[in-house]
Amino acid sequence: MSSGQQARAQAAAITPGGTPPGQEKPPADRLLALFDGHRLSPGQRRIAQYLIDHLTEAAFLSITELAERVGVSQPSVTRFASSLGFSGYPALRDVLQPIALSAVAGTPDSKEQIRQNELQAAVDAEIENLENVRRLLADTNQVLEIGRELARSVPLTVLGLRISVSLAEYFAYAARRIHPDVRLVTRGGSVAYDALLQCRAAGGSWVLAFAMPRHANETLAALRAARSTGLKVVLITDPSVGPLVEAADVVLTAGTGSRLVFDSYAAPGMLSAALLQAMADADPERTQARLEQYEQVADQHGFFL
Repeated sequence: MSSGQQARAQAAAITPGGTPPGQEKPPADRLLALFDGHRLSPGQRRIAQYLIDHLTEAAFLSITELAERVGVSQPSVTRFASSLGFSGYPALRDVLQPIALSAVAGTPDSKEQIRQNELQAAVDAEIENLENVRRLLADTNQVLEIGRELARSVPLTVLGLRISVSLAEYFAYAARRIHPDVRLVTRGGSVAYDALLQCRAAGGSWVLAFAMPRHANETLAALRAARSTGLKVVLITDPSVGPLVEAADVVLTAGTGSRLVFDSYAAPGMLSAALLQAMADADPERTQARLEQYEQVADQHGFFL
């Protein structure tokens, strides 16, 4: 487990039944504990002081916003997070936000004071991620067009490596009900390249790729390999900007829940379901015929209770 993830595990630790009043360290003390024992440069001390003075707001700022507020560069914020033992600013922010929420919860008569705990905070964050997907889907033209392109690609390759395997497997499992040839790639390196090359040779035109943090180098290599074969790439990923985005033709973003020690994927799952619906809508006759055929086979062989 990385240092940042260790800190997330500690910050998100569940308190059974709630913490008895007076037994939890005040938010200010929890924040200061992050800085104790680290030698900070003058610029890094400015960042730390800003976080102390503006915790409830600063914990939810982007790296660009925080750098502007403090008057330092973005790399300075990254180095500050690294000096505290985190993999980067997002990992530090993941730890700061529960502390900030606990500070808000301590305010008399606060709505958060009544209903907030670590697990509820994680659910609230996922609700916000889903709200962002809802806004993304306000204009249905884009998702419908992508659905048509994926439906036309025969075969269709679905790619997800490491932590993204489960999302790719879900999509491929469902897509096979409505698409005649779906090929799943969950291993990188030469295995992925061979599968992509075969997909293109068989007439495929698109790859749907999932890339959830932490992003793997082999995912970037697979996306570049897909495009080198002539395939186009639809990428479902988190809102961070990086080389993965540059390696895709179409990017759809959905935030991951990152308040607990391991991420959750409600928003990417919802976006996947929307794309599956768009694929089904692209060819309703084929969809209906395949679904009916599947149900007949399932009933005949007793697949379900």
